[in-house]
Amino acid sequence: MDGDPEDPEDPEGSTAVGRALAILGDRWVLLILHRAFVLRVRTYAGFRDALSISESVLAARLKELVRTGILTHVPVRDGRTRHEYRLTGRGLALWPLLVAIYTWEARWSGRALPPLVHEVCGRAGLPYLSCGSCGRAVAARDTETLPAAAFAGAGPPRRHRRTVRADAGADAFGYLPASMEILGDRWSTNVLAAAFLGTRRFVDFQTRLGVAPSVLADRLRRFAEQDVFTAAGGDYRLTDKGLGFFPVFAFLVDWARREIAAPPGSGPAIVHRPCGAALVPVLSCPACAGPLRRKEIHYGPGRPP
Repeated sequence: MDGDPEDPEDPEGSTAVGRALAILGDRWVLLILHRAFVLRVRTYAGFRDALSISESVLAARLKELVRTGILTHVPVRDGRTRHEYRLTGRGLALWPLLVAIYTWEARWSGRALPPLVHEVCGRAGLPYLSCGSCGRAVAARDTETLPAAAFAGAGPPRRHRRTVRADAGADAFGYLPASMEILGDRWSTNVLAAAFLGTRRFVDFQTRLGVAPSVLADRLRRFAEQDVFTAAGGDYRLTDKGLGFFPVFAFLVDWARREIAAPPGSGPAIVHRPCGAALVPVLSCPACAGPLRRKEIHYGPGRPP
């Protein structure tokens, strides 16, 4: 852990997962992180040009990522002094979450995306979630998340005005439009997380998240239109497409538990029911079943599994 930078915007009593959702529930934050990982963008001008983002929005997001300890702003000398934004240990620990987002996009968006190549075995494919304790593949229905009541306490603070970005067209993996529709703002991300914690009815979403009824109704409607939720009799349930986001949720909970300080026992724990152990999420190769490590994968055609 790289420490816990002071964050005065976080509500008192907020859990680690609540704070993680407040940080990461923003499409520009996620897109900046994608660029940092996939294309190794490090400069202000590089992010601006790669994302076609306004300077004011970019400056605000980079400042927040530095303040929360995900990026660090460092001087670099190469004949002249310039500054770069580099991923910290806390930032690098987000790589499996971003790979899980990419994997969902590849499986459910209908877009033809390059597979991931596992350099250990040389095969290409889309990774799957496995249990670090027993090694078996994990699906959402194989797990139980407790305690559900300790999710966020209060609704996340309003950090940014919601922004909309047109599809980047030929951009193969820097922009993931289907995923951003679900994870691209604080309330969408929190509604999805609450659903994984067993919330199903409108009033329960509203009570757990502290969200305005009009905002909640909009997010639930959009999730139903995108086939992430089914809605029947006032009950909102995750579809197979929605359940496919479970690895993203699992890695977010794991990152929050490891990287964000919070009172012991205040956040949810995911239990893998077949082995009874607390889930330590691992990305595994579909070809050799070995664990994937950050420096042993790349995007590309590879050999088919």
